[in-house]
Amino acid sequence: MKDSNQAKKRVLLVDSDEAFATVLRRALGEGYALSQVASSEEATSSLPSDEVDVVLLKWDDRDSQNLLKQAQELEPAPPVIVFSWDTCHETAMDAAKDGAWDFFVQPLDVLALKFALDRAHRRMSLARDLAETRKLTSNQPVEGLLGNSKSMQHVCEVVHKVAGVLTTVLITGESGTGKEVVARAIHRLSARAQKPFVAFSACALPESLIEDELFGHEKGAFTGAAQSRRGRFEEAKGGTIFLDEIGDLALPLQAKLLRVLQERTLERLGSNAPVAVDVRVICATNRDLEKMVKEGTFRQDLYFRVSVIKIHIPPLRQRADDIPLLAEYFLRMFAKAHDKRARSLTPGFLGALAGYSWPGNVRELQNVIERSLVLANGQQLGVDDLPPELKGLAAQDEIPRGSFEEAIRSFKREIIRSSLKLHNGNKLRTAHELQISRCYLHRLLKQLNIEEQADTSLEEDVDLTKEPVLEARLQ
Repeated sequence: MKDSNQAKKRVLLVDSDEAFATVLRRALGEGYALSQVASSEEATSSLPSDEVDVVLLKWDDRDSQNLLKQAQELEPAPPVIVFSWDTCHETAMDAAKDGAWDFFVQPLDVLALKFALDRAHRRMSLARDLAETRKLTSNQPVEGLLGNSKSMQHVCEVVHKVAGVLTTVLITGESGTGKEVVARAIHRLSARAQKPFVAFSACALPESLIEDELFGHEKGAFTGAAQSRRGRFEEAKGGTIFLDEIGDLALPLQAKLLRVLQERTLERLGSNAPVAVDVRVICATNRDLEKMVKEGTFRQDLYFRVSVIKIHIPPLRQRADDIPLLAEYFLRMFAKAHDKRARSLTPGFLGALAGYSWPGNVRELQNVIERSLVLANGQQLGVDDLPPELKGLAAQDEIPRGSFEEAIRSFKREIIRSSLKLHNGNKLRTAHELQISRCYLHRLLKQLNIEEQADTSLEEDVDLTKEPVLEARLQ
């Protein structure tokens, strides 16, 4: 039989006061599995296991600082919530600088503590999912292609199959989806991996320049041609050439490219002598080539030649399941590149990423992560670190920046309203669900200016014998 504690939020209390642990365990209720150790030294042996979701730490400076540092070195790192009798603002700031998830001054407000524990538990669950995903993808058959979605798994399968043959490949997809990444993956898996990979984009270049870039020229072929020059095809000898935005090629250039693909030879500008070409060709486009063939703007014979194998890269909005993994990957990549301390991503931050349409696809996501990391001040990337166009999409599951007390009041107001609505205004049931006394609920309704909802049912008898007794260390 499965252990019922697995469904609970597993909290490790670091405090020598056993009586306090007993009271706190009752106050938190059945949704939490609270275990206790007496010191930070004892806590270190429990942290590496998978039995802790959140650490609740009594602050005592040096030992607490050491525990925070050790917790942050774990993968994934469990959130640590600190509490103390010390009301000094500097104490809270020191704990935050050392990596504390949240800070509470005693006596503890149980409702506010539950909110913090729930948020920390969601963060740890997300971190575990990401860690598991990284394990599953670390040995992917195609290096560089991240994604657990079915569409990306299909792309990986096709890449693996076509890498060992010489046939041409056409990669389609919107701008920013990673078409060149796929082309490089094919090259790395092929027998030509030790030879050059040459990338060229025909986008927005004049026809004469494109021809010179691709095929090269002889000395004196045009004004300024002081010496002969090899083109991209010759530079890629024995390897792979990647032609991006092939749909932008003019019809005369399409004819010359077709000849290269058919005869495996080319002619430099200013020469009639054929040059043998030993190169694998991979093309890419964000345009509908079949439609262009019908309109007469793309040669049908060239289309058939370049599209022997077609690989379509879906837009990021159609594979939202891959966003957390990609975001985590870019976070680590840019943290290393910019010599920044690696941060974590809050649920609100990831929620905003998941709700965005990503017109710029993976390239835009990459830019958002880099911008957020460079400009962030805290230990995590949160909602306030998002660019303006994404902030409005963030889920409201994070403590808002600003006044700590106002943030707690806001959370209290929201949870009480939600519970009252659930129980049709029945305050006795609401108090029982929140595990507070009915008198305390009435005080909160008044303090928080909550309009009392209509109670359409009788105040039913509820067994309140299990209601926690809150001692001096709890409010």
